[in-house]
Amino acid sequence: MVPLVRLSTDTFTNSTSQHATEVEPASFAFGSTIITSFQIGRIPGGGSADIGFATSIDAGATWQSGLLPGLTTFQGGGTNSAVSDPSVIYDNQHGVWIISSLTIASGKIQAAVSRSTDGGASWGNSIFVAQGANLDKDWITCDNTATSPFYGNCYLEWDDNGSGNLVWMSTSKDGGLTWATPVTPAGPAHGLAAEQLVQPNGTVIVPFWSDSTNQIQSFLSSDRGATWDVPVLVAQISDRPAAGGLRDDPLPSVAMDSVGNIYVVWQDCRFRTNCSSNDLVMSTSSDGANWSAPARIPIDAVTSGADHFIPGLGIDPTTAGSTAHFGLSYYYYPQANCSASTCALYVGFISSTDGGSTWSTATPVAGPMNVSWLAPTSQGRMVGDYIATSFAGGNAYGVFAVAKANSGTTFDEAIYTNEAGFNVAAAQGRFSSAGERPVANVGFRQPSGGVRSRPLSSR
Repeated sequence: MVPLVRLSTDTFTNSTSQHATEVEPASFAFGSTIITSFQIGRIPGGGSADIGFATSIDAGATWQSGLLPGLTTFQGGGTNSAVSDPSVIYDNQHGVWIISSLTIASGKIQAAVSRSTDGGASWGNSIFVAQGANLDKDWITCDNTATSPFYGNCYLEWDDNGSGNLVWMSTSKDGGLTWATPVTPAGPAHGLAAEQLVQPNGTVIVPFWSDSTNQIQSFLSSDRGATWDVPVLVAQISDRPAAGGLRDDPLPSVAMDSVGNIYVVWQDCRFRTNCSSNDLVMSTSSDGANWSAPARIPIDAVTSGADHFIPGLGIDPTTAGSTAHFGLSYYYYPQANCSASTCALYVGFISSTDGGSTWSTATPVAGPMNVSWLAPTSQGRMVGDYIATSFAGGNAYGVFAVAKANSGTTFDEAIYTNEAGFNVAAAQGRFSSAGERPVANVGFRQPSGGVRSRPLSSR
């Protein structure tokens, strides 16, 4: 069993949400501080009652949680009916943490940022960057390399679902206080779920899911976000939707090592006979223009029948290349061929200390969960379109939603992390063909290859 820490609790009572539900965590670590952001009080039609956060300033030893103010009518004087898609980053140049999100009101969706100048203890009211009727899937990053010519720039991304998921980018030079007029990449880029990263030389690389072509693509900027290049192909996706009515898509999870190598992981069934279930696969690039062929991450044997999806990749930021330390959290079914009543959902973890050349034996982290314990949405039962893994003090902390049995109509789905982190260096070992083995319970303590596309209600 892997001891887990519950990071937050849904205490809202609004009638529009399903309580108690928390889903879709992002996280970022800088030094000994880890901050995660997530939806609280999932609303079936899209979004949630508020964005929650949890902060550790001692490399995961202890955590404090709270709510962002000013986003919705349910918390801190906001005017919106829902909020969705949180992402979190630290801007070292300006000493500010930033959480981006999408606020939802009748006929209006806004890309917004919330700022903290006290290490994530408190947050100011939202600053609105862009507005439209159909915005979706924002993500934020900052240039934290002191020698970069664009040190301190932050980059916000979102897509416009009403324009075929046209991707937009905006840049801030003052810690998220003000933002430049949004621009679109040359080409242009159509897709969603981009997770941009800034290399040490200031180049911004933006992998994303092109849902209309079912590809992972990527574009970049080398002029501090003034212009963005034509997208290039990372890989064609072969993807099998998860069974049991679970909401999932082949959205990429992206991370970077200390010298700027970019690693992209997504779910893919190309290595399984007849696309019978998904592996997690990885492609790498040093320049954002040239990408390696997808390599299978050997969580288990290709004949296992297990299905793997919704990855969250993290890399120790002090490591690189052939000695880079990876931590990868993900969800899985031990048997892909299951139904809503029989699917057993688990969280798993696997790691590498040699840049992905070899991987440790996979570890079951949480489960089994019944799909009916998860918040229902128009796209299926939800743990999140993405999850996260961050490193602090050399240890990997996965952040993910875990559900326990409902109490009547009340859910018990919350955000957790592994209590002590995973010591990736100590977990170094050869791949075991036995793969994951289901566990009876988990310890808790409180604190197809075709085209897939999403409708607007995906938020």
